[in-house]
Formats: sequence, C-alpha cells, structure tokens
Amino acid sequence: MTLRFDGLVIVPAADPDDGERTARALAPRLSESSTAVVVHVVEKAGGGIDKAPMEAREDVADDIFERTRGPLESAGATVETDVLYGTDVVETIFDGARERHADAVAFVPREGNRIAELLTGDVARRMVKEASVPVVVLPQVE
Repeated sequence: MTLRFDGLVIVPAADPDDGERTARALAPRLSESSTAVVVHVVEKAGGGIDKAPMEAREDVADDIFERTRGPLESAGATVETDVLYGTDVVETIFDGARERHADAVAFVPREGNRIAELLTGDVARRMVKEASVPVVVLPQVE
C-alpha cells in the first residue's frame, strides 16, 4: 500500500538539505490534486537577541524553497512556500497548518544523536507527540 496525498500537505524544512530530502521522499506520494506548502520557521528569540540577522535567515528560506520546488513540481503538485515566524518551531508549524486547513504535515526526520536531542530538544519527537493535525514521518530516500 502506498500512501498518497491528494490534499494540502505542510512540508516543514529546517535547512536546504532537509527540505530537499523531504521533497524527494514526498514527491512520489503526490498527485496533480496535491498542494505542498513548504514552510521554514524563523525562530524569534522572544525578547532576547535573535540567533542570526533576519536577512540571512530569509536567504536560507529562499535556498530551501529553490531546492524543494523541483522534486515537488515533478510530481505535478501545486507548490507554495511560506516563511513563518515564531518563538517555538513546533507550535508555529502547527499554527500554520491549522490556518491553512492542512490535511497533514509530512517530514523526514533529520539524523541526530541523543546528546544533541537532549540539548536542543527533539523537534521530530515533538512534532509527533504534540500533533494537532495528522503527521506523517516519511522514510529517507536514497
């Protein structure tokens, strides 16, 4: 059985490699009636000093969108992009998904070790545990 998305799916991407990896894994599951919305969250410091200049962070988003568009469009899907801003990446993704009435959020988890997960918080784990819309964790594609 092959899982297919015929509606609107949110595709969060942390960086260009992450976005391209997810787009390649998702593309075979899309159709011409699919809409993939690639989102990148610019994490705000919530009153503190931001991690990087806004222009640099928006440039990263542009790189993500450029690298994800090709694989997704090759499936015949409609592709949209959106930069989201928030203090919590997971909450921001789900807020965006609910606002767009998304059918699902789909992503490929990034590789990481337990120490990094403990220090940074495991976004992939939170995406599954705190889901407010269906979440699909896609396998890595070579």
